Amino acid sequence: MKQQFKNKLSLVIITLNEEKNIERCIRSAPMALDIVVLDSGSRDRTREIAQSLGARVFNEPWPGFYKQKTRAVELAEHNWVLSLDADEALSPAAQIALTELLDQDLEACDGFEFSRMTYHLGRWLRHGGNYPDRQVRFFHRHRAHWLNTNVHERIIAKNVKRISGDILHWPFANGLFDQIATVNKYSALRAQDFADKGKRFSSFKLVGKTLSKFIETYFLKRGFLDGVPGLISALVSSFATFLRWAKLYEQQNSKADSK
Repeated sequence: MKQQFKNKLSLVIITLNEEKNIERCIRSAPMALDIVVLDSGSRDRTREIAQSLGARVFNEPWPGFYKQKTRAVELAEHNWVLSLDADEALSPAAQIALTELLDQDLEACDGFEFSRMTYHLGRWLRHGGNYPDRQVRFFHRHRAHWLNTNVHERIIAKNVKRISGDILHWPFANGLFDQIATVNKYSALRAQDFADKGKRFSSFKLVGKTLSKFIETYFLKRGFLDGVPGLISALVSSFATFLRWAKLYEQQNSKADSK
């Protein structure tokens, strides 16, 4: 039987084909009295594994990150929610800190942010803007909400405090193949976000922001301290910036040609 706390916690996770990650994610939050897994059509054993670990599993069509994460929170049984992606897990230090927090008076706070550390190319990336990458993931669902945006969805809350310990992140199971695929996907979403906000393509921004992104991540944020993985990460990050503006150009130029 799980330990009872002053504040009951629901763990919520959205999934799609996460059989390699879901067990690690769920087991990293043993303090959760309720586990919600909102799946969007997995063809592997994600749902089966989650159910075997005590999760309440739901399957709904994919409507986008904001709507899916909001829906997962709605399905939670308790007001205090821990939201993790399937490729994330609480570090041992974060588990201890969160467990202690659940027995405290939390009425003065709406949410808590963790530092997040990413594992890529054989090492934990601690520089180049990859860390601490703070994320609000423990929050009261009636006093915080997901921001409605195409990319970089995040929790919006007024009174936020920091919690010790890290969320550990393994975003690229297949290394650079997955990273490039992710860059391609998210650069298209970001270009659409630019267009929705009325931004116009600029050759100066295409070149200038691409170069400045590399300088920022590799030199100013000391990505070089992460060795070759830090160099690759900085180059891929600048390439992602290039793609956003290139895709915005493609989108706006295609519309001009169709008139």
